[in-house]
Amino acid sequence: MKNFVLIGAAGYIAPRHMKAIKDTGNNLLAAYDPCDSVGVIDSYFPEADFFTEFERFDRHLEKLKRKQVKIDYVSICSPNYLHDAHIRFGLRLGADVICEKPIVLNPWNLEALVDLEKEYPGNIYNILQLRLHESVVALKKRIDDGPADTLYDVDLQYVTARGKWYDYSWKGDVSKSGGIATNIGVHFFDMLMWIFGEVKAVEVFEHGKSIARGRLKLARANVNWVLSVDYDNLPESVKATGERTYRSLKIGREAFEFSGGFTELHTRSYQDILNGGGFRAEAAMPAIELVHAVRNSGG
Repeated sequence: MKNFVLIGAAGYIAPRHMKAIKDTGNNLLAAYDPCDSVGVIDSYFPEADFFTEFERFDRHLEKLKRKQVKIDYVSICSPNYLHDAHIRFGLRLGADVICEKPIVLNPWNLEALVDLEKEYPGNIYNILQLRLHESVVALKKRIDDGPADTLYDVDLQYVTARGKWYDYSWKGDVSKSGGIATNIGVHFFDMLMWIFGEVKAVEVFEHGKSIARGRLKLARANVNWVLSVDYDNLPESVKATGERTYRSLKIGREAFEFSGGFTELHTRSYQDILNGGGFRAEAAMPAIELVHAVRNSGG
């Protein structure tokens, strides 16, 4: 059984990390979040210590170390702009670090972390869960096994409607979230580059608070993409069902279906890491470089 601590326990994605820790047979020793709305912990680790002040959290972990309680992993679910500092904190504890997307906001931050990692015993892992989605793995195999000179036409649309709260949270602040292409697009961009190869050219037509649109030229695909958090951009057919999320990926005229299977991908990611696999920090670099370019395109 491995011992985990978690930073960012009140966030949207934190319950998936808690579930992954529990489902892989491990233990959550302590969690931290400035917000105390963390009753979800009771569903997974009711005995975990909890702190709303980072200084007390830090002191508690130091006490555990003095008692020779080993902290094996630090899981990071904090706001995007804090990932860099929290990863450094985890490395200084001597632990491995598992960080949510995006691992950092800027390529130079990631370069510094990769260098820093060499000075500590722990490794940095990024959650790139779409690379473990069975349908995505099958698609990559199909493309890899297909004609090497084929250039695919790909259309990606992802609309996940958010309420008025979004603009008032850190997610609506570009300096903290990186903007819409970084916050909700980074996984999809990573997935597309993993399947279709490196970026050759980037065009951005629009990059606002609620929608971003552009075109990518990858080694083996031309990709038109749209990302939005605006309810009005949902197809009418989706609105009629009461749903607030729409994913569409087309390769040529063929629709690629990968709507299901998302809820277990964090558990699969943790199991992969615990089994000696996982995606190390440098694996995230192409996607971080891309979202940085999109964010600074002036589109």
